[in-house]
Amino acid sequence: MRSRDNILKAVKENQPPLEVKPVAYAGSALEGDVAAFQRVLETIGGTCYHVAADESVSDKIKAVFPDAKNVVSVMTSVQENFMQFAANVTGHSLEHIELAIMEAEFGVAENGAVWLTEANSKYRVLPFITEYLVVVIDAVDIVPDMQAAYEKIGTQDYDFGVFIAGPSKTADIEQSLVLGAHGPKRMTVLIKD
Repeated sequence: MRSRDNILKAVKENQPPLEVKPVAYAGSALEGDVAAFQRVLETIGGTCYHVAADESVSDKIKAVFPDAKNVVSVMTSVQENFMQFAANVTGHSLEHIELAIMEAEFGVAENGAVWLTEANSKYRVLPFITEYLVVVIDAVDIVPDMQAAYEKIGTQDYDFGVFIAGPSKTADIEQSLVLGAHGPKRMTVLIKD
């Protein structure tokens, strides 16, 4: 027998025992997903607040960001800051936005990320150019993991989409953690209960 055959025979004879593949995650309790989402988001530097059924998103934002100036919203429900979209608005004209408010399609409990499309942000640059990002999401729209997220995305029609998890951060600059290096300094998620 040649060396090659000996090696292949040894590999074949010394295989680990066969293990049953785990069952695909079929879903979870909503309460567990919301709590996991909040825990992970806060671990990666984001903040999370709950908006009760009798509370308005506008009032919650005013309470959390009382001194915010240059606030824009792409959500029609936040009327006082609703951004009128026009052909002459460019990424550069948004550079002075301090606080941007938008609604996510869904959140992912596994990593604290939210899924935004161009329909949610209107301008692709908006969630990245603002100093502070506020994302509003319904509690029922939090999925347990990325597998469920990709299943949900697979049925959507969109030109641009992005997962955003927490504020922008990097430690590449002299091994120091820098927030807001290439995106918002702070990300706040409001979960509508």
